[in-house]
Amino acid sequence: MRPIEILLVEDSPGDVRLTQEVLKEGKVTNNLTVVKNGEDALHYLAQSNGYHNVAKPDLILLDLNLPKKDGREVLKQIKTNDRLRTIPVVVLTTSKDSEDVAQVYDLNANCYVVKPLNLEQFVQVIESIDTFWLSVVTLPQQ
Repeated sequence: MRPIEILLVEDSPGDVRLTQEVLKEGKVTNNLTVVKNGEDALHYLAQSNGYHNVAKPDLILLDLNLPKKDGREVLKQIKTNDRLRTIPVVVLTTSKDSEDVAQVYDLNANCYVVKPLNLEQFVQVIESIDTFWLSVVTLPQQ
């Protein structure tokens, strides 16, 4: 089986490092690519601006509050693009705002996860994403 391609769109170095460590120890072989802002995420997905010949992700972990283009705009562009819209997008953010939750689901995110501030709970959240999205769910074929 080929590794699962994951695109992590996250600007927090600490959250990136923890996510990398947890997914590296996960049950499913994966290739994790990290971009630090919404603009780079869109370039990656379009395979432009230095992101030529990159793998199409099987799963996207998307923060909402990003520099350059925020996660809402990235999500909107993913879900309105015929080539990208079937990629599951897990919004992983610190925002508990009910308006953010509603807006993200209106934009067709597959799920909304609030990042815990506690380190141990953050690890549990990433492990849960790994277990559910990489082991339980059948992802669309590229």
